[in-house]
Amino acid sequence: MLRSGVVVVSLLRRLAQAIKAAVLGVQDYSELSFAGVRALFTRPRYPREILAQMDSLGVGSLSIVVLTGMFTGMVLALQSSATLDVFGARAYVGRLVCVSMVRELGPVLTALMVTGRVGSGMAAELGSMVVTQQIDAMRVLGSDPIRKLVAPRIAAGVIMVPILTVISNALGILGAGILSVYSLKLQWEFYWRSVTGALGANDLTMGLTKPIVFGFILSSVGCYMGLRTRGGTQGVGMATTRSVVVGSVLILVADFFMTKFLLLLFPVG
Repeated sequence: MLRSGVVVVSLLRRLAQAIKAAVLGVQDYSELSFAGVRALFTRPRYPREILAQMDSLGVGSLSIVVLTGMFTGMVLALQSSATLDVFGARAYVGRLVCVSMVRELGPVLTALMVTGRVGSGMAAELGSMVVTQQIDAMRVLGSDPIRKLVAPRIAAGVIMVPILTVISNALGILGAGILSVYSLKLQWEFYWRSVTGALGANDLTMGLTKPIVFGFILSSVGCYMGLRTRGGTQGVGMATTRSVVVGSVLILVADFFMTKFLLLLFPVG
């Protein structure tokens, strides 16, 4: 009986420590994100660093975004045509693909792909700088690591993820159109008329609002996980893994709440 009481107390203590660590982690992440955003609107700024991060995040991720968008649109056209054929509504494939890509699949898949490629790279790069004490050296020399390292990455994420999402959406709709014409035997003009008729201002607003938030999440999480790296090279690997996992989960959670909120503001139909 005494042993079971000790076990319960130990479990409760560990649970309390885990909750405390989680709360402190959220607090540290919020402070880092706020400091990074504030640094973008105050001097000194580092435009060359921002351009370098935009090139690394945007141009470097272009190939994987192109492939993801194109094949997602083609698969979506195949799956939706199989379902719509039951109701004799194959002609609405273009409308379904367009709305699905612009509202949901394009922003989410693009953000997840960029998180896997760039978010992990940010965590590994900053983590290596922490382990090799380069961050401490920057502080000794009078440079602010938040202003020089975090702020440019946040700016690049917020700017480039929406651009990559637009490219992914366009190629997904194009890929679905090519498949619809040559495989589903739909007319090219009818497909594009269906696409343009389905795409409204509400869809564009929703499709461009989400990537901005997703870009902020993946860049800020990558920077946070990198700067809190501990334990040498092993810690760098753990920070990289945490960056991808936490960033992907936060993107999916944010997608749910943003979809719910934006559907209240911009209802369908």
